[in-house]
Amino acid sequence: MITKEFKIQETERLILRPLQNEDYERWREGFRYRLPSQYKYDGGSIDLNEWRQEKFNDVVTRHQELAEQDEAYVFGVFRKSDGKHMGKVEFSTIRREEFQWGMLGYRIHNQFWGSGYGKEAVSCGLPISFNDLGFHRIEAHINVDNTPSIRLAESVGMTYECTRKAFIYEFEEWTDNLVYYMNAESSVT
Repeated sequence: MITKEFKIQETERLILRPLQNEDYERWREGFRYRLPSQYKYDGGSIDLNEWRQEKFNDVVTRHQELAEQDEAYVFGVFRKSDGKHMGKVEFSTIRREEFQWGMLGYRIHNQFWGSGYGKEAVSCGLPISFNDLGFHRIEAHINVDNTPSIRLAESVGMTYECTRKAFIYEFEEWTDNLVYYMNAESSVT
């Protein structure tokens, strides 16, 4: 069963919850202090000049609409000690019916890397995908040379399944992706 209201999920150091309009300043600060890109799959700093409260509110509304349509569920990651916005964990529906199949995405702002926040956030999010969102299977699609993301998927207990050739069009070409997965019965909930 899919629920539309989510309880705030907490770990020792983090809080996961949908973004709210009131998060604008914290969200902006998280992006403002990003470091320059650290490697190919790190977006690095972004231009915040076009990001005003109204545009952020539109993003919050769009996240709510995606959840209501069972297309995607986006959870902001916040540090408990100071409320800083650290990134996101999201789940997208690939197929429901007899599959109950979804995809995991995650991003931690690069100024917070190296302290285990990504693993902690994803470990907190996976039970949401199974218990609250009703997915049976969650996949992470990872570029074959994205070593940090591969390590994160493995560290939370996801299993490598296969390499999908020419799977995603990005960087102006069709790229191969590794598929890591977890099923509901194999998750720690």
